[in-house]
Amino acid sequence: MAKQPKNKNDAASAPAYWLFKSEPDSHSWEMQKSRGRKGETWDGVRNFMARNNMQAMKLGDLGFFYHSNEGKEVVGIVEVCALAHPDPKDDTGVWKCVDVRAVCDVPKPVTLAAAKANPKLAKMALVTSSRLSVQPVTEAEWIEVCRMGELDPKKIRT
Repeated sequence: MAKQPKNKNDAASAPAYWLFKSEPDSHSWEMQKSRGRKGETWDGVRNFMARNNMQAMKLGDLGFFYHSNEGKEVVGIVEVCALAHPDPKDDTGVWKCVDVRAVCDVPKPVTLAAAKANPKLAKMALVTSSRLSVQPVTEAEWIEVCRMGELDPKKIRT
């Protein structure tokens, strides 16, 4: 599960962390960055668990942008900029999506191989459920992947 607030009073302000997978030949990190502050609809997801993860997201939640298939690495940080809404590519009304915008590059991309080799990430969904396209990330995992990517999580500006 994603980061849980320390107490119920923190629930509104505590961001959760996520990982969004994209195939770079269909939607790359460079394409995401080109969308600017408006961001991009994270549509086309057809997995109930991933959909439920997007429905749980709050404005300002942060996520890793992960290149799947080609590269297999965390390359950027995104921010949820629109809450779950109907997927415009779905005529059934079943599927939801969020909008995300690029926040910053990860200075040293974190590969799947590096994540799998790190014992601190042994329970991370990327390592254990690598096929899920939208995954929760715990606060400890967030901090560790940021460290591996030479990014200070306290200095990420949205």
